[in-house]
Amino acid sequence: MKREQLYVGGRWIANGLEYLDVTNPANGEQIGHVPMATRAVVQDAIHAAYAAFPSWSALPARARADLLKGVAARMREYSDELARLMTLEQGKPLAEAKGEINISADYFEWNAEEAKRVYGETIPAATANKRLLALRQPVGVCAAITPWNFPSSMIARKIAPALAAGCTVIVKPASATPFSALAIAHIFDELGAAPGVLNILVGPSALVAEEFIASPEVRKISFTGSTEIGQSLMQQAARDLKRISLELGGHAPFLVFDDADIDQAVAGVIASKFRNAGQTCICTNRLYVQRGIYAAFADKLAQRVAQLRVGNGLDASTDIGPMIDAQALSKVERHVTDAVERGGRVLVGGTRAHSGNHAGNFYQPTLVADAPPDALVAHEETFGPLLPLWAFETEDEAIALANSTPYGLAAYLYARDYARIIRVYEGLQFGVIGVNDAVPTVAQAPFGGMKHSGFGREGGHQGMDEYLDWKFVSIGL
Repeated sequence: MKREQLYVGGRWIANGLEYLDVTNPANGEQIGHVPMATRAVVQDAIHAAYAAFPSWSALPARARADLLKGVAARMREYSDELARLMTLEQGKPLAEAKGEINISADYFEWNAEEAKRVYGETIPAATANKRLLALRQPVGVCAAITPWNFPSSMIARKIAPALAAGCTVIVKPASATPFSALAIAHIFDELGAAPGVLNILVGPSALVAEEFIASPEVRKISFTGSTEIGQSLMQQAARDLKRISLELGGHAPFLVFDDADIDQAVAGVIASKFRNAGQTCICTNRLYVQRGIYAAFADKLAQRVAQLRVGNGLDASTDIGPMIDAQALSKVERHVTDAVERGGRVLVGGTRAHSGNHAGNFYQPTLVADAPPDALVAHEETFGPLLPLWAFETEDEAIALANSTPYGLAAYLYARDYARIIRVYEGLQFGVIGVNDAVPTVAQAPFGGMKHSGFGREGGHQGMDEYLDWKFVSIGL
């Protein structure tokens, strides 16, 4: 499944291109290399997608659905190999990688079914000699720029609805984790997808984005990454009025009220915060616990965090894999040092970790209490296994603390009083909210943020809307 070539216009290419080494973040070992696209290669991919669009969009929805269902089936068939490949290049524990492959398959399967449900409307006319119709049609060529933290599911979540809608796609995955993306291309190729329907290339982010922006043939860009880059893409896309959807940074709060099931809430914090070593856009970044249970909760959580095992993701006993690179590791260290210097207390962790004989990019899962509001960890997304916690007194205070951020991607709350649950989730300014649920993302529901976390939705029938235009037809009789 590991392809060390780019997939453009139905062909695997590499000749004449410079190669980039891909390393395992757990030990620094090279696991392969991948060619880097030039401007000419990016342009070729755009032209291939543009040429393929008329025939792909004209196919019956069932035919597009059959291909996507085939992709889902192959992903499940190859799940062990795909998961191992992901762990090698990204670092996450093998069980988590396997789970990601499964939800990636879910995205393809769900959107295959949605392809057959792109309905239009008939509209009552104001006069007897007219008939009014509203049709939904694919927007055209779509470009997807995806991150390294979920190198399979982030791609599936974007391209499955695009292809189901009748769009053709070019994907630019993160250079740190290209093989999971190219494995998806391998499956499409194996199933006989028409040339140009899906194109996957690796290359310098700025160069590729510039070509996507400059080409009039690209009508839609979907990006997952930092808010700063998303803002820049949006400004540039405005020049050609390209459609754009953005899933950007987050700073997720996790609220635990005094009527919550403490054991369930502790398990929820562990699942939300420390999955993928805290390198997820919706993971808990701030933990707020009501004063009456704060001490007991902090103690129980610290005991559980101390039991988490750090190591190579290929080791079945590993709970926490490595950070993606040295820069990510340094950011966690900087946030911990800053919090402690400002008066915060480390309850557990707080130092780098080792895995066997390898230093790697490992950091111990860490809890910090009493960090002041101006600490970096209080207002910046750490993107690592570090969690600060604070006490709150009232429900209104908890909502205000949760909303005290420019980000609005995900939030969590644990409580049993149903009236309180309703008041709190209605008051939270976030696009995804887990109520007594630390892992709320599913293929059949919309995912996306508010405020500086971007706009647009992926997943559910709402995800199809991002790739469809409305066309109004007025017929005179």
